[in-house]
Amino acid sequence: MEKSKSQLDDITVGESSLGLLPEETPIRPAWSSKLQYILAQVGFSVGLGNVWRFPYLCHQNGGGAFLLLYFLLLVLIGIPLFFLELAAGQSIRQGSIGVWKHLSPRLAGIGFASCVVCYYVALYYNVIIGWSLFYLFNSFQYPLPWEDCPKMPNTTHKEFDCDHSTSTTYFWYHKALHISSSIEESGGLNGYMTGCLLAAWVVVCLCMIKGIKSSGKVMYFSSLFPYVVLLCFLIRGLLLEGAADGIRIMFTPKLEIWGDIQVWRQAATQVFFALGLGFGSVIAYSSYNNRNNNCHFDAILVSFINFMTSILATLVVFAVLGFRANIITHRCIEENVAKIVDLVTTRSVPALFLPTENITTSEEYSKWFLSISEIDNHTLQLHGIEHCKVENEMNKGVEGTGLAFIAFTEAMTHFPASPFWSVLFFFMLLNLGLSTMFGTMQGILTPLLDNFSALRKRKTIFTVLCCILSSLIGLMFVQRSGNYFVAMFDDYSATLPLIIVVIFENVAVAWIYGADRFMDDIEEMIGHRPWRIYKYMWQYISILGMIGLLLASLIRMVIKKPTYQSWDGEQALEVQREYPPWALAMLIGLIVLAFLPIPVLFLKQLVKERRKKHSSDTYAECDYSQGNTDNEAMEESPVDPECRPNGYLPIEMEDMTETGNLLAGTQGPLTEEDSNQPLT
Repeated sequence: MEKSKSQLDDITVGESSLGLLPEETPIRPAWSSKLQYILAQVGFSVGLGNVWRFPYLCHQNGGGAFLLLYFLLLVLIGIPLFFLELAAGQSIRQGSIGVWKHLSPRLAGIGFASCVVCYYVALYYNVIIGWSLFYLFNSFQYPLPWEDCPKMPNTTHKEFDCDHSTSTTYFWYHKALHISSSIEESGGLNGYMTGCLLAAWVVVCLCMIKGIKSSGKVMYFSSLFPYVVLLCFLIRGLLLEGAADGIRIMFTPKLEIWGDIQVWRQAATQVFFALGLGFGSVIAYSSYNNRNNNCHFDAILVSFINFMTSILATLVVFAVLGFRANIITHRCIEENVAKIVDLVTTRSVPALFLPTENITTSEEYSKWFLSISEIDNHTLQLHGIEHCKVENEMNKGVEGTGLAFIAFTEAMTHFPASPFWSVLFFFMLLNLGLSTMFGTMQGILTPLLDNFSALRKRKTIFTVLCCILSSLIGLMFVQRSGNYFVAMFDDYSATLPLIIVVIFENVAVAWIYGADRFMDDIEEMIGHRPWRIYKYMWQYISILGMIGLLLASLIRMVIKKPTYQSWDGEQALEVQREYPPWALAMLIGLIVLAFLPIPVLFLKQLVKERRKKHSSDTYAECDYSQGNTDNEAMEESPVDPECRPNGYLPIEMEDMTETGNLLAGTQGPLTEEDSNQPLT
């Protein structure tokens, strides 16, 4: 791709092989290099889920067996659908709304639905970036503020919550979140988190204000820096005592989990979110590519990088958590041995309970414990003497925020120079979050700017207003009960609508437009025909897999009433609570609102077509195309057998039809501002 002085090419797109774009299309900005584009796609797909959700799922669902299952579903569902979105965006060179509207105006709702879901994700995802900022700011202290439990005023006793849990758990729930006991108890705004959220939105706004000109350059750092940190943590983690135990547990396969349908559902969902399918961001990024770019190679490369990043992050997490489990196990051994000595001294238990030799390792303790439990297991249970094993601590897996802000932070307190590692870790989380956030915002802004000419003329103002509005709505997530709303959005508001969006995308390309025709278009773009297996994947395997995932998710919601995890300060532990009726209504409303544009705009277009059919207006004729008044015969469109391919006008041409301006020579010269964005 040729480079201009601004590092972005303003290239003119050739005629689309899809037959949906005019021969002369508007000037559109492009990536300054292939590397910048790949980094943008990798930065969007590789996010916080690779660091905290994938390792948790891997551990809880059979270790190495889950890795094999995930890779299988990545090949059967993930790569084909990722390739589909890349090819569609690159060929039509529009955002998600424009792509599906060009295939057929009846499908425009798919793009609007993906924008709504993208907006949901942007609202709560930036809150997580705010949390990372809060911990980053607090990492510049020694000792770290979550390293020890605080003492109660005017006493030497520790805070009850902290004394009965851990110092990192206490800091997370009480100092960071100031969390309330349930979603029904708002508790007002959290001042520190409100400031961090606003700061996060300012950073996002400044990086997005010039489109890919600004966000693309930031990707060089935000996409690459996390890999540097992960490698540093991996090297450091492998040198820690207990790291080998953690990695061994990670890769120990439990093939019996393949018989659990919920494990398949979790693996498919992780593939789905890992690649960012359905968000529209993949389409938006690829729309800035040259039409001759090899998007097939890109799909395989980005998917492979994403998978290997998940493996790398899982190695790091389990090495560090193995170290943490080893420390907790040794502490457990010391406490139990001391307790046994006291019991023998006070003659509460027989002297045979006393170890015959000094216990220094978990293996020695396990051998002693099993020998005594065979003699009198009841006495051990009566006095609270438990079996201290690394595996037991590793099995106490924590998911999502708990893994990053509780378990991992606790492990880092045992590192030499712990503030340094803490700064490095949370700066990595910040970069992972921002690179994904840039892609999410592109999935919102690009389709709207492409579809509405009035917004294109005020691109900067629209971007700023969008960030301001989002920050105001985001205040809901920085209440004392805000963490519960984050969980609601993360667990439910995006999953089902995104699955529905991708199913419709797949059907639109494979069956409405035609898989063979789409393969022809890709062949014309990249110079060779993709593997024929893609046709059958798009037509059958991927669709059936997505429908199965949708049904499994719906059945799970019906069988198991939606719940959330709350903090019970009186018991100093996490408890599961059911959502109150108003929260369930809100949850259902969010899901319905997200996919509602699909049927609404479909019905609207059907009504519009019926009215046109009975109208004597010139524009109702199927053989009329913008800028073309001859009667040259054209091939039939697979979208509507009664209309020829240009019967559905591209978005830009529809705008011009309304104003009476045809593309053929009626536009004035480009202004400097317009040269960096699509023309109307």
